[in-house]
Amino acid sequence: MEWFLLVVLIVLIAGSAFWLRRASAARHARDLADARAEAQRWYERLGGQVMNLHGDEPAVRQALVDAGERYTAAGSQLEQARTVRQFALARETALEGLAYARAARLALGLDPGPDLPPLAAAQGAGQLTVEREVNVQGQHFKAGPQPGNDTPYYYPGGRVQGRPVPAGWYSQPWWKPALAGAAGAVGGILIFDALFSPAFADPGYGYDAGYAEGFDDGSAAGDTGDAYGGDYGGGDWGGDAGFGGGDFGGGDF
Repeated sequence: MEWFLLVVLIVLIAGSAFWLRRASAARHARDLADARAEAQRWYERLGGQVMNLHGDEPAVRQALVDAGERYTAAGSQLEQARTVRQFALARETALEGLAYARAARLALGLDPGPDLPPLAAAQGAGQLTVEREVNVQGQHFKAGPQPGNDTPYYYPGGRVQGRPVPAGWYSQPWWKPALAGAAGAVGGILIFDALFSPAFADPGYGYDAGYAEGFDDGSAAGDTGDAYGGDYGGGDWGGDAGFGGGDFGGGDF
């Protein structure tokens, strides 16, 4: 009898383990299929925008070039994706491309369409609401909430060398790590400080107090780069950037 009960117990344990493995595999397959479908949906939508939008204005052309680059990158990521995380990254790339396409539509004077899901990389970065114009080491830089011939480069918001850069239109794409030319010689951090720090630029633009406190705290610590949280290039898209009690301007620059 004891031998029989032991056999029954072993069979029940083995059956339970087998069922759990099958259930886990089925759940993983569903999650993978959902992630693939979600990424594919945004990728196809981006493709439609890239194919159908055209314009000669510098801001429109540049935004569409950036959208096209994200379309190509998202397609490559989709082809290689094998995990939920990899499909999520492809989705993020497609959404970033759609942010550029949306910017192109605005520059063309068209209806931008429905709002997009927020970009993980842009969390806490906010957006420009006023124009800013500064000179850094003899070079002129401008940024603002609207496209123009002198601000043809759109940025959807994100982190550059650990610092949150708000969405908006810029005179040069100084956030690109491989930026060639005069802007690269100045350096992104100096340009960032001039455009967004009360220590350099005109405080009359209404900087958020929380950001100013966070900047001062980081400077006092002697490590302003680390004071702004993780580098986006390193994959840290998360959470509060640590700006002395709040979001980076609450999206109001």
